[in-house]
Amino acid sequence: MLALHRSVYAFLPGKALATGITIVAIAATLSACATGESARRAGDSKGTTPTSSSDQPANPSSAACAVDDAPVTIPVNSTFADGAWLKDAFSGQRVQVRQGEVTIAPALGSEGVILLEPVEPETQHFSWAGATVYFALTDRFNNGNPANDNAYGRQPDGDQEIGTFHGGDFAGLTQKLDYIAALGVDALWISPPVEQIHGWVGGGDQGDFRHYGYHGYYGLDFTVPDASYGSEAEFRTLVDEAHKRNIRVVMDVVLNHPGYSTLQDMQDFKFGALFEGFEQYLPEHWGNWQPESWENLHAYHALIDYDNTNAWANWWGKDWVRAGIADYDSPPNATIDPIRGSLAFLPDFKTESAQPVSLPAFLTSKADTRARPLDGATVRDYLIAWQTDWVRRYGIDGFRVDTVKHVEPATWIALKAAGQQALDNYRKSHPDNPLPASDFWMVGEVFPHAVTRSHYFDEGFDAVINFDFQEQAKAGALCLPAMEPVYRQYAESLQGEKAFNVMSYISSHDTALFSSETADDPLLQKRVAAALLLAPGTTQIFYGDESARIAGPGGSDPQQGTRSDMNWRAIDSGEVAALIEYWQTLGQFRQRHPAIGGGQHKMLSERPYAFSRQNGNDKVIVVFARK
Repeated sequence: MLALHRSVYAFLPGKALATGITIVAIAATLSACATGESARRAGDSKGTTPTSSSDQPANPSSAACAVDDAPVTIPVNSTFADGAWLKDAFSGQRVQVRQGEVTIAPALGSEGVILLEPVEPETQHFSWAGATVYFALTDRFNNGNPANDNAYGRQPDGDQEIGTFHGGDFAGLTQKLDYIAALGVDALWISPPVEQIHGWVGGGDQGDFRHYGYHGYYGLDFTVPDASYGSEAEFRTLVDEAHKRNIRVVMDVVLNHPGYSTLQDMQDFKFGALFEGFEQYLPEHWGNWQPESWENLHAYHALIDYDNTNAWANWWGKDWVRAGIADYDSPPNATIDPIRGSLAFLPDFKTESAQPVSLPAFLTSKADTRARPLDGATVRDYLIAWQTDWVRRYGIDGFRVDTVKHVEPATWIALKAAGQQALDNYRKSHPDNPLPASDFWMVGEVFPHAVTRSHYFDEGFDAVINFDFQEQAKAGALCLPAMEPVYRQYAESLQGEKAFNVMSYISSHDTALFSSETADDPLLQKRVAAALLLAPGTTQIFYGDESARIAGPGGSDPQQGTRSDMNWRAIDSGEVAALIEYWQTLGQFRQRHPAIGGGQHKMLSERPYAFSRQNGNDKVIVVFARK
């Protein structure tokens, strides 16, 4: 399919229109170039289709094990000495260790979970291995400044709003930092804040919705924030206010690709070309183009002359990207060459090239860019300079790096070094700020990485995302003891001879929401909090995991539904208060005890199921009372 990119574009205007074949007849061929984020992910071998509610039993929690609210006796002598006083984080009940045991009943509403810690625990130092990261897709989280909702002329589609901007912004995130902090969150992962393509591409296999870069992965100018997300001042406030709450900020970065070309960007930045006479078929604002009744939203490609070499030189340029148009190089199939291949026809940055490049033509005339010519710089040099400038200017604590396996390792090594240098520069200019801390952190998305120590840990990454846990957590939601082999294997691997770290999750913008995978079952949404937040390694909460956010419409691209709006109405009304309180208790317990993520795991008892986590003087015991 990738090899057809240029020939498809060449075919459209000449053959299709001359012979009277409508664009719909070849929409299936074109769809991959504009399917959007899920198609990009499919190119990265992550095109997992979310499980629909119709595929789930009507009441999944009917298979959950029953819990016991009667007192249970737990052997604790290997962790706490006789006479030590412990307390349960759920109930606040205190018990004293006698003859190596404690007897205690689970709190009402705790789902049989008892969280034992010293009555007066010592304050522990932060560790990424024990951290909880909250991932918020900025546009879908909270609208704090409605004045920026229609930046660059972007408009709602008046339909399901599957791929349009919804108004979430930096100001909205800042307003909800106390809510995030109450979950015991140590770091906020924000979607890429950079300026996105102004226009849209046809979304889904059927071109049935307008797909803008609301998610942040269709970058246009990597040096400035997207106006729909907010201003530089609002971004600075977000980072500063997060730091005041002891929350680190991890910024999502993309070095594999920029966003697609769109009609609106062609008009705004004067690159690319229409076929002669075809401008008459466009409205004054090109992004407002509408297909005919027999066409879908991929049909606008028929208006564009993708072979006009001079016109397309004004875009990124052939020295910057492989795009398969005009005189640009055609990328190979990504399955054959994952480094030089294109993901879903996105332009592929030539990060591996040693050739010095000039600033792209459209950026040289862009009034508000911070991009400036760099003497002798390669594509890699420019991209790293642009991304790490956010660290240098705002004090970003780390990067979540997108599509890692599709960029050569040398780029990641250079990015980590430059990120650390930029952080050092920021700290030197702000010596009195406790955050950001001294070490720059990088976590990578490497599908389908699991809990193994791979070469990526020698190439700049402190952690990688763990794609195994989402499925494993389902069993833990049904009955927590099912997690014992998982917890044991994770702890032994992560704390092995050569320690490493992974970040585990139950919901993702790339795969599915846990709520969708379990038919929106409220009991499982509650119980899975323990399965996740007691896991070794770093854990990630996807916005709304804690509030039972449900999937939205996805059209012909199911992954879009995972990016639904945060369910503030249910939260503010108190409808999910008990669920959120449960997540808060577990999250704060985890935050007080980094040993949960970074300590040694030891099972103490099968019935009741009990285990300890210990790292030096940081000790806890977790119990699950099952009938």
